Amino acid sequence: MGDSKRLVYWIRRLSEIAMYGWLGLLLLFDLALGLSVGPLQWLVFACGVAGVVAVALRRRFRVQGFAVLLALSFGTSVLIGAVGFNGVPGMTETGSLLILLIGVLRHVEPVRRAAALACVALIVLMWEAHGRDYQSSSLVFAFLLFAGWSTAAGVGGYLRFQQERRKEAVHSVRRAERLELARELHDLVAHHITGIVVQAQAARTVAEAKPEAVLPALDAIATAGTDALTSMRRMVAVLRTEDDADRRPGVTLADLRMLTDRFSADGPKVAFEIGQGIDDRTLPPEVMTTLHRVLQEALTNIRKHASRTAWVEADLRRYERAVVLRVRNYGTGPDPRVSRLGGGFGLVGMAERVEALGGRLYAGPSPEGAWEVIAEFPLT
Repeated sequence: MGDSKRLVYWIRRLSEIAMYGWLGLLLLFDLALGLSVGPLQWLVFACGVAGVVAVALRRRFRVQGFAVLLALSFGTSVLIGAVGFNGVPGMTETGSLLILLIGVLRHVEPVRRAAALACVALIVLMWEAHGRDYQSSSLVFAFLLFAGWSTAAGVGGYLRFQQERRKEAVHSVRRAERLELARELHDLVAHHITGIVVQAQAARTVAEAKPEAVLPALDAIATAGTDALTSMRRMVAVLRTEDDADRRPGVTLADLRMLTDRFSADGPKVAFEIGQGIDDRTLPPEVMTTLHRVLQEALTNIRKHASRTAWVEADLRRYERAVVLRVRNYGTGPDPRVSRLGGGFGLVGMAERVEALGGRLYAGPSPEGAWEVIAEFPLT
């Protein structure tokens, strides 16, 4: 999976280099036109240079660069048309506008603003064809520019559609995780309150016969109440839904080890190590539950997306102010059938749960070439 990410990185870098290479060739063509057509054609060349700059700065000044280039292009077309100069539409200028148009339609919020900018771009391109009527070829230029605009608008709209689908899927995953956290919050608090009620009834029963036993019972009740309040503060407070999921007040370290043993039985071997200073009383119940979920999701992802994994290392360690779960898989290459697919929603759900408890989640390649998932929880 690390190789896959490096491949995507280099594909993006090469596509950027190819794009600037094409713009450079178009700029040379505009330079040749400036030398052969006439003096005002140099304004078109200047618009092309401005377009390249706007493309280079598009991630920082997407709307501003697009608006400036639209204004320069429109002003140049009006001036050339007003003096009756036999000008030619700029290749670099038009290419830059179309590249920026794709980014605007994909990223600018809200969508009506992006659509409005796309319509302004169409007007500017059509005016470019009309104002720079080289040897009465405005109709041909208009057709070509409209075809280019339609293609760019279609690509940008499709990318926007895919991005919105992704956002909606991520939102659904996060909402499901919050509902699951709310269900677990209910179970944890119910577990603590049940203990409080039982200890209060016991204290009342022995109050008359053994008054000295009341104080320890009250201390236990106060501790259970404090734990319940801590769980309520640390977990996400959202409405819970009715479902048929298995309900437990929490998990133990034995459950984590059992999970790795089941995975090792019919998959790659897992070496799971629990560091010193960690036992079932060390971590809050909500952290234990989330650790179980993160470990389960990480192992599931290995089974689904890294079927050729040689072995898996998992360890849970306690540091001064944090507890860290690390899951690594070695000796694997990306499955080409899976690499072409989108996804990552399991990671979104894990991150939602970890961050709800004030922690951090990292998933990606390690310096040693393994793929690792690291979940860090603060200890208070």
